[in-house]
Amino acid sequence: MRTGALFLCLLPALAADKAPYSTWSDYGGTADSMQYSALKHINKNNVKQVEQAWFYAAPGPNGRFAFSPLVVDGVMYVVGKDSAIVALDATTGKQIWTHPVEGKPTDRGFNYWESKDRSDRRLIFAANSYLQEINLKTGVTIPSFGNDGRVDLRVGLGRDPKTIRNIQSGTPGRVFENLIIMGSATGEGYGDPPGDLRAYDVITGKLVWTFHTVPRPGEFGYETWPKEAWKTTGGVNAWGEISIDEKRGIAYFPLGSPTYDLYGADRIGANLFGDCILALDARTGKRLWHFQLVHHDLWDYDPTTAPKLLTVKHNGKPVDIVAQATKFGFLYVFNRVTGEPLWPIEERPVPKSDVPGEQAWPTQPFPTKPPPYARQKFSVEEINPYVDDEERARIRELVLSSRNEGLFTPQSRTKDVIETPGQLGGNNWGGTAADPQSGMMYVRTIDGPSSAKLSERNPARNAAGGTPEQQGYALYTQNCFRCHGPDRTGTNPPKSIGAERFRNTVRDGQGSMPAFGADVLTAANVEAIGAYLDNPGAGAPRGGAAPAPSSDGEGRYFGQFGNLMHASNGLPVIGPPWSELVAYDLNEGTIKWRVPLGTVSSLAEKGITNTGSYRPTRNGPVVTAGGLIFMATASDRMVHAYDKETGRLLWEREVDANPDGIPAVYEVAGRQYVAFFAGVGRNYKGIAWKAGKPEGQGYYVFALPKK
Repeated sequence: MRTGALFLCLLPALAADKAPYSTWSDYGGTADSMQYSALKHINKNNVKQVEQAWFYAAPGPNGRFAFSPLVVDGVMYVVGKDSAIVALDATTGKQIWTHPVEGKPTDRGFNYWESKDRSDRRLIFAANSYLQEINLKTGVTIPSFGNDGRVDLRVGLGRDPKTIRNIQSGTPGRVFENLIIMGSATGEGYGDPPGDLRAYDVITGKLVWTFHTVPRPGEFGYETWPKEAWKTTGGVNAWGEISIDEKRGIAYFPLGSPTYDLYGADRIGANLFGDCILALDARTGKRLWHFQLVHHDLWDYDPTTAPKLLTVKHNGKPVDIVAQATKFGFLYVFNRVTGEPLWPIEERPVPKSDVPGEQAWPTQPFPTKPPPYARQKFSVEEINPYVDDEERARIRELVLSSRNEGLFTPQSRTKDVIETPGQLGGNNWGGTAADPQSGMMYVRTIDGPSSAKLSERNPARNAAGGTPEQQGYALYTQNCFRCHGPDRTGTNPPKSIGAERFRNTVRDGQGSMPAFGADVLTAANVEAIGAYLDNPGAGAPRGGAAPAPSSDGEGRYFGQFGNLMHASNGLPVIGPPWSELVAYDLNEGTIKWRVPLGTVSSLAEKGITNTGSYRPTRNGPVVTAGGLIFMATASDRMVHAYDKETGRLLWEREVDANPDGIPAVYEVAGRQYVAFFAGVGRNYKGIAWKAGKPEGQGYYVFALPKK
């Protein structure tokens, strides 16, 4: 009996003592965001035998999240039906407990913390901008955390908390020792709060440190902004993924663009720490080093995917590095400790702005190595070959008539600007994986040009005169038509979602849609737009002209986000490949291979399969010691396994919804599993893709057959 008792006491400690990269108890697998698994039961020789082991349905009210599961001691933790948090048996998908959530929880992943003796284990998430914790075993709220189990994330940002609509990010933070380190999603409008980085005590919920991403007087970088900018300017937030060097206690943050994203005449300067990779002491929040990837961002080019922490051989010596992918196709590589670039980065001249009062930064940093993974300019020679002659002529005229000077062409008020790889192209959150054994890094990239044009708006003006529907039509054409279409059939056609959710979506934003603050749309404005959408016939004829812009001196400039350029057949205007998986050898700074990622179903039916998929999505790969890269493609509803040495496709399966997020690779009782989330996703009207089935939204888990 005494021997048995001793064994039971030791069991928690033994369970925690796992080999590196063999568990999946952190978002992306590990605190260094490697998206790597040392498991190799599934390998290149047997992956063709992999089959679906179980499925857990997770219907939701909007179908718009991309969750990456956590697995601890044989239990999987996910977002389930109606945004509840659910614990599942990781071998069968059987529900163990469910925790209802008020509001929308962190929808890309959770954080996990355990005490040294594992007697205290907690799941950490945010909902309604409150940081919360629940008991991992029971799913019960931990009331001793914060104020009755909650910490208000709106407090302490230099703004009245009552004016902050939403601050939680869809991406989880990072646990380091007894701290939970948090980024935020501040919104992308005028007057939104700054994205201060903060660390809270995991046990008490007390704030331990804050780093001001928009510097205050006396802080480093204050002079790169107009005076007192921190009081009015927002953004510069880590809404994407954070990485931790646990050995050194260094946290790495990819910081977003300042707001307003596409216009910066009210924030003249380089705008530190906007668009930086920033290294902080994880225990104190002290700045160690930074590098600004985009000066005075006018493109919404914020880096979001996790900085990858690798060791490579450089000039014959091992060097610990951090590699940062971007939306605009460059991969930047630095010494992880000093911030020194591994290869030279050159400041090169870029095009000037034609917007009154704007001062685009004259140069931007171009890495000399490694080469870019995405196309960075769209020429008429690259027009999609799978369109008819009439459509080709239309696209050619569009390209020639737009401002199209390549990377870092600033927004214009006189003509459309073509951006390549596009606002939803390049690399986004979850989009890279790395192999700590070889120094290889794998990048998921999308080439899909977008167009943008600034227009002047009077932020406080209501549309004067007329019925509510007519006022709503005027406001819709001013603020909404460039993405949703003048006749409500654009990239994201509006649909009936209920009055309360409509108001919240306008105020908080959703996906690629920015938030519209009260300085842009008053409460009366929002109600008027809602009235028009409910009864468009009472507004104005479809496709009517937009009202004239304000000329009273109170206007600001606004531009549309993610206005994807499509051909009439739903394909991109640029030729394929539209999506690729690119393998970098960071020992040499070279591309080892690149392969199209997925297909477009309408072309695949004609035997055209080398195009890569096309549907703007944010997901990523996982690389394994079994020689594989697991990756999903949303537009054709496929999950894949590739040979990590060559990029050759080895296995794929179709699922009933559109895969998104980061796969989870884990082991229970000697059997290896790979879990994918799939949802119905955003409705990009006109894009040639295979729509997901609402009943197919959930978690698809694969494994080798049982012996």
